Amino acid sequence: MARHSRQIFSEPALTHRIKIKVRFSEVDAMRVVWHGEYVRYFEDGREAFGVKYGGLNYNTITDEGYYIPIVKLELNYLMPLKCGETAIVETRFINTNSAKIIFEYILYRESDMAIAATGKSLQVFTHVENGEIEFSAPDFFIEWKKGLGII
Repeated sequence: MARHSRQIFSEPALTHRIKIKVRFSEVDAMRVVWHGEYVRYFEDGREAFGVKYGGLNYNTITDEGYYIPIVKLELNYLMPLKCGETAIVETRFINTNSAKIIFEYILYRESDMAIAATGKSLQVFTHVENGEIEFSAPDFFIEWKKGLGII
């Protein structure tokens, strides 16, 4: 039976899922996935999301003159994953009118869809040339959301 997080999730504007096979190099001495790997799984989910939905991948954003550093990261461990298991990373884009990118994550164990971890990240736009934070949503970001029917 799948365990569910007590976390209340926001209504996502867009969602994407990928599968990840847990490798031996990702487990610790207890034979479970080392805690830092979960952050990498979230990153894998964000990268795949950017490819699927175009325009929100790191190269495109940099070409538009911005970096998007993570300024806040939440991670809730609910159950361990083990070597050889397959995990599903669900990446959920949460729309906001602000100049920031919010993702929520649900990490499932594929065999029974038990929730292994949940999380959330917050990224801001900074200018490539001077590192200053952009306080208004960049035009390309607004156009990307319009093109996908989010706004």
